[in-house]
Parts: sequence; structure tokens; C-alpha cells
Amino acid sequence: MNPYVLTTLLSSLGLGTALTFASSHWLLAWMGLEINTLAIIPLMSRQHHPRAVEATTKYFLVQATAAAMVLFAATTNAWLLGAWTINDLSHPIASTMTFTALALKIGLAPMHFWLPEVLQGLDLLTGLILSTWQKLAPLALMVQIAPNINPMMLTLLGLMSALAGGWGGLNQTQIRKILAYSSIAHMGWMIIVMQYTPHLTLLALAMYILMTSTAFLSLKLVSATKISTLTTMWSKTPILASATALTLLSLGGLPPLTGFMPKWLILQEMAKQDLPLAATVMALAALVSLYFYLRLCYAMALTIYPNVATATTPWRVQTTQSTTALATFTALALGLLPVTPAILAVLI
Repeated sequence: MNPYVLTTLLSSLGLGTALTFASSHWLLAWMGLEINTLAIIPLMSRQHHPRAVEATTKYFLVQATAAAMVLFAATTNAWLLGAWTINDLSHPIASTMTFTALALKIGLAPMHFWLPEVLQGLDLLTGLILSTWQKLAPLALMVQIAPNINPMMLTLLGLMSALAGGWGGLNQTQIRKILAYSSIAHMGWMIIVMQYTPHLTLLALAMYILMTSTAFLSLKLVSATKISTLTTMWSKTPILASATALTLLSLGGLPPLTGFMPKWLILQEMAKQDLPLAATVMALAALVSLYFYLRLCYAMALTIYPNVATATTPWRVQTTQSTTALATFTALALGLLPVTPAILAVLI
């Protein structure tokens, strides 16, 4: 892709998200969401492959539907209550419709069926943008309107997303689909605590972005898109294989890695809010998710691909890709648990 075109599209992505962040009026927020959608579509279809075109079409249809619902809900609220500002979305019909549309945008269960199919058709870098940056603007709006939403609806969406994300990833062999289901499960953790302590939602989002970025960049370095491809990692790049396996365990929420921090704090908050049953279901759903992360770790670190070469030194090609970002993200994705009190002090 032409570097000028790429710069324009990436700038538009940043502009759309910033516009939604800064807006207090529903029309401006809707405009930011639309700019976001339109900027990523050429990035998704740049491969000119049937799968990429299909994924782009599905993504466009889903996002256009969600944007139309947001606009209709905002118009309904203005018609009934005479208010266009985001914080004044107090009519139950308008607020529920808006939250449902934003849930469709980020792929919350039961509106999650498009996400694995779309992510499967993209290359890893575009998939990374879709899994991280594209979640920011809708989540910013959700945090603002969460006080006006029925708490039972938020709890149900969170539980369903955590369960669907864990259950859906069990039988997958494609890594991008597994990461899509991982994204759905993590969104569930963010949504379920949003009504009680929004700063924990922001913390969970930041940790999710760190860990997912590390996973995608590691896979990009070895061009791995299937579990069977991971079996060659240990013999080629043992240090990267170890770091990636630990990153996946961090995504699963195992202590003493970074991913344990948001899950621990969210379960603690749910216990404080007198929701022991929901906390138990979330913990069990995290256990189901951990199974498919362990599958990836097993393929990566404990399986060696059948090697018929008789040479003692394997033939390798030196990579030309920059690994500075990957090294930084890996360090953060693995070692932030000890500084949890400092992070909480900053957030609160």
C-alpha cells in the first residue's frame, strides 16, 4: 500500500477515536465511529483475497447496522426528552438500544458471531488493529452511558461473553479465531464490572491491549496462523516461543503474570458487590478459556515438528522485522503484577 495512503488511513483511525473521546453530543460521537469504520475498511481489503473481501463486507455490514442503531437511539432520546448530550441518555428504550448497538460494534455475546469470521480473513497486523484500537471508541461511550443501563443487562452480557468466548475457542485450530474468542471473553470481563467501578474496566482494557498486542506481534514475527505452524517455533526461535507461551498464559489470567491483575481485582469487586454466583461463573469461564491457551502453549513449547533433515544445524533466515515494540510489550505483558498497588493509586 502507498505510504501516503497508509498514513492518511491511520491518521483517520486516530481522528475518529479522538473525536468520539472528545464529544459530548451524540452526532459527533456517531461521526467518530463512522470515520473509524471507513478508515479501517481499505486496510482490511488491501490483500485483494476473497477471504479478505468477504471479511471486509461482513465487517462493514455489521458496523453500519450498529451505527444506524446508535443514530436512531440518539434521535429517539432527543425526540422523547429533548436532549442530544451523551450523559442525558436517560430514556430506557434509547439507552438499551444504544448499548445493544455498541455491544454489536465490539462483538459482545450474543452479538459476537461476526468477530471470529472477520478476524480469520485478515492479516495479523490489521487483526491487531481490529482487536485493540477499534474497541476504544465504543467502550468510551459504554462507560459514559453505563449508569443509565439496567445492571442485570450488563451482568448478563458480561457472563454470556465470558462463557461464549471460552466455549467457542475450545474447538478451533486457527489462531486468529482463537484470539477473536479471547477478545470476546475479555470484553465480558470489562462489561460486568463497568457499572460498579469503571476504572477497573479501563485497567482491564489496558492490560488486554498489552497482552493481545504482544500475542499478535509474536505471531507476526514467525508468520503463524494455525496451531500446526506453532510446532516449528521451538526449534527456530526458542526464546520467542517461551515469551509467547508466557504471554498466552498471561491472557488466560495465570499468576504471577500481568493478566492475573484485572481478573483478580474484578472478582474482588464482584465479591464486594455481593455477587458471589456471578463471580464464580466468571472464574469458571476463565478456566475454560485457559484450556485453549494451554493448547497453544503445548503446541509451541512442548511439541517439535517432525524433522527429516540430516544436517546438524537448521537453516535459518534472519528476520528484517523490528522487534523493539514486541520486546517492550512482552516485558509489560509479563511483569506488571507487582506494581498493581501503584497502578490502582493512579487510576483511583
